[in-house]
Parts: sequence; C-alpha cells; structure tokens
Amino acid sequence: MDFTNASLTALRVFREVAERGTLTSAAAALDYTQSAVSRQISTLERAAGVPLLERRHDGVRLTAAGHIVLRRATTVLDQIDATARELAGLPVEAGTVRVGWFPSAGAVLLPRAIAALRRSHPAITVTSREGSTPALVRALRAGRVDLALLASAPPFRPLDTESPPLELRTLTERSLCLAVPATHPLARHDAVEVADLRGQRWIASPSSGDENLMGVWPGLDERPEIAHTARDWLAKLHLVAAGCGLTTVSASLAAAVPPGVRIVAVRGGPQEQRRLILARLPHPLTEPVARLADALRAAALDVGTPV
Repeated sequence: MDFTNASLTALRVFREVAERGTLTSAAAALDYTQSAVSRQISTLERAAGVPLLERRHDGVRLTAAGHIVLRRATTVLDQIDATARELAGLPVEAGTVRVGWFPSAGAVLLPRAIAALRRSHPAITVTSREGSTPALVRALRAGRVDLALLASAPPFRPLDTESPPLELRTLTERSLCLAVPATHPLARHDAVEVADLRGQRWIASPSSGDENLMGVWPGLDERPEIAHTARDWLAKLHLVAAGCGLTTVSASLAAAVPPGVRIVAVRGGPQEQRRLILARLPHPLTEPVARLADALRAAALDVGTPV
C-alpha cells in the first residue's frame, strides 16, 4: 500500500464520486469524461491495494476501506483549501461554511440564520445547496458540505446507518398543517377535522412508490384525488392560492405563504410531526461552522417548537 503517488486530483475525484453516487454524475460535475474519472479511481485503488468502491447496478457504494480513504482525503483537501485561503490573505476568523438543506428550509429558516450570522460575523461566508436527504448525507460523507439540514417524518427511521455514524441533533419538532385557498369553506376555521378532508382535491409531490404522497394528509382513509403534482413547495402554495386544491405544509412555513392561502390545523387521528435535524460528521467544528450551527439553532427556535 503506497499513497505517495496518489494525486490531489485523484482524491478530489474520489470525493466527488462518493458524494454523487455514480461515476457519470461525478464526471458531469467535474467536467471530466467518465473514462477519466474511472482512471483516477483505478489509480487510487491501486495505491490503496484494495477496492474503495463497490460497483452496483444503481451506482457505487463505499467499501470499508473507501470510508477510511474518504475521511483522510477530506481532511487533506480541506487543509489544502484552508491553506490557499490563508495565503490569499483571509483573516483567521474568516472562512466559508458549506451547508446543505432540504427544499422548504430555504423559505424561512436558512435565510434567517444567514442574515443573523452576517450581522454578527460578517467575515464568514456561507454557501448552500438544496438536496434530498440521501444526497445531503452523501455530500456530508464526501466532505462537500459541513452541515446539513434534514427533515424526518414518522416513523422516524434512522437517517444514516453507515459507519461511522453522523452526529444528528433534532432542532425542532413541528406540526404538519393544511394550506387551503382563502376562499375555501375550510378557511373559515382555525382547525378542521380529518373527516372534513374527505373528497378534497390535493396538490402533491410526484411519487414513484406506494408511500404516502407528500402534500396529501397522511392516513387519509380514501384514495386521494390528485389534481396537481409539483416538487417545489412554493409552486404548490401558489396553486393553492389559485384555488386548485389543498396541500400540507409544516407549521414553520406559515410566515412564508403567499396571499390567498390560509394555514389551518387538523384535529382527529394522530398528530403528524416533522423533525428538523442538523447533521454533521463527528469531528471538531471549525469556528465558522460552529457559528453557523449556532445561528441555525437560534433560527429554528424562532420558526418552530423546540424539543
């Protein structure tokens, strides 16, 4: 095993593949050909003396050795990048923090946290990226983000089962509510019964399985009529404002709904909750990352119910 000939390029390519989950998507992100990515990975595996990736029909997965190399590669690359920033004249207390977030976190929570951090620590720069929970977990492990805001719904299954485990902290647990057109009969009430939701038209996220559709009230005892499908939560709410149907939202989004939408609670049956989780790798935080984590926790207390 000899890593003396392992290049920084190979390490960066390996980190990108670990995050993206496929050689093809890593090649596209790096603007490389897929064969070039394959060559870099092969070079790294020869240096390691063991396979670092398990090739599967749906992409790649890190082997045990791959996890070790990824952790070490991330440390090396972060140090190289930090050195470059210092040589560029950035003050020691400055730095860039990379955060990933699930779609609706960008409506209220993340902007509040970034604005607060800018006021208290203007030398810290925040960059962010939206993604699904699996994509954000991969990005954390690959060292492409420092923190990730994740959402979890009942039955609250483990978000990460690989080793080493991520450090997960629940910031808030928020009730699921209903968004209805302001002209809808249900809008006349602060809370409605589950029985009132039968026969309604729904605006939901696209689904490829049998799980509950996001946007439809969970546990509804009938086959829902899906009038519109949309991935973007803001598009859903504007469809609600146009009178096209109902959709579900977290209570924390109440401050961001457009005109023409009323948020109401739902009574009866189990009360659906959504957890907001801050995830990171289990290693000491740099000062900028710790400051952003504090700002996110403070913002979460403002927009949700602390647990």
